[in-house]
Amino acid sequence: MKTMKIYEPAMCCPTGLCGVGVDPELLRISTVLNTLKQNGIEVQRFNLTSAPAAFVESKAVTEYLQKFGPDKLPVVLVDDFIVIAGRYPTNEEFTSWLELSADVLGVSCCEGDTSCCCGTSASTNCCGEDAPAESCCCGDTPATEGCC
Repeated sequence: MKTMKIYEPAMCCPTGLCGVGVDPELLRISTVLNTLKQNGIEVQRFNLTSAPAAFVESKAVTEYLQKFGPDKLPVVLVDDFIVIAGRYPTNEEFTSWLELSADVLGVSCCEGDTSCCCGTSASTNCCGEDAPAESCCCGDTPATEGCC
């Protein structure tokens, strides 16, 4: 299983969801992380205010901070390698990097694409299984009608 760690800027509390002006992106991230946790996937989250030692313990994060400073946080690591910096991952990036099924976070890989989900070849369906070209992982709907 892949491991993900999110190193965040200094905030008043571990989630940044306190005060009167809650950032919608922090609310989304908290919701995503709670959903992942309910599905048995733990993503570690470190706030510069409440967990500064975690920043020092990660060589990649320490080097990043020395080069770019804390104003360029958050930094996201997957298996101890920086995969994104300066913003939080999209739901699609979470599912891709953690190698999860798209439905864990309600990600639709179709988005109106009628060729079959996720850009897979005609010999496989969205879930990577052998399948007739006209099938999709979203059920028995023909690809010509859209996957989802």
